[in-house]
Amino acid sequence: MMRMVLAMVSVTVMAAGPAFADQTCKPVTGHFEAHVVPPPNCAAIFCTAGRVWGGLQGTYEFTMTTLQPSVAVPSIMFFTGDSGVTTQSGDLLNGTDTGSIDLGPNGGFASLITFTGGTGALTNASGQIRLRGQLDQAAGTTSGDYTGTICTP
Repeated sequence: MMRMVLAMVSVTVMAAGPAFADQTCKPVTGHFEAHVVPPPNCAAIFCTAGRVWGGLQGTYEFTMTTLQPSVAVPSIMFFTGDSGVTTQSGDLLNGTDTGSIDLGPNGGFASLITFTGGTGALTNASGQIRLRGQLDQAAGTTSGDYTGTICTP
């Protein structure tokens, strides 16, 4: 039985190998800043729009789709959402955002964006970036930095 499982795993890895080998991955590091998008322009729980620079350059939009309270710290919430980066060349990079945010006076947040494709040269893009930043509720702004990897076919 163990030989059959190992054989199946080996075949799966060998079959998947060329797909991963054809991708070009590059590290990206940089910064972002955005403003809160109020209703009616944002029909979701929470939205931001702004810019990114560094390894990724262009405009950025985030739409929060879920928000759940943490048990341990009342001001901390867990969220998911959709993120999009429109690069300077006009290509769109789509991602799913997951993270936590402190809606109290500290305003810190951290998230992981997992890229799920896009348009143009980014049609089958993949990879992830990690973000950390601050939400200034009084000013209605966010800012911070990111680091990660983007892979394209």
